[in-house]
Amino acid sequence: MKTPRNIQLIGTEVAIVWDDGGESYLPFEKLRAASPSAETRGERDILGNQYGGHGPKAFPGVTVTGWERVGNYALRFDFSDGHRTGIYSYDYLLELAGQ
Repeated sequence: MKTPRNIQLIGTEVAIVWDDGGESYLPFEKLRAASPSAETRGERDILGNQYGGHGPKAFPGVTVTGWERVGNYALRFDFSDGHRTGIYSYDYLLELAGQ
C-alpha cells in the first residue's frame, strides 16, 4: 500500500507525495464532496434502510484547513465549513486522484 511521504496545501488543492515518488493533487471542493462520512454518504441500518446522505453535493468555496493521519492507513481532513468526520483511506485518495 502506498503511503504519503509529504502532504501540503497548495492553492486550492491538497498535494500528496507518495512513498513511491508519485504525486496526487486533490481540489478541496472535490475532497469535501467525496467525504466518506455517514453525514455525506449516509448509512444503512441492518434492514437496508438509508439514513442521511441527502445533503448538498457541491461545496463551493470550502477549503481544507488541516489534516491528521489516522493510523497507518488514512487521513482525516478539517474543512472550513466545520466538517471533519470523513476518514479517507490512502487507497481512496489515490482513487479520487485517478491513480
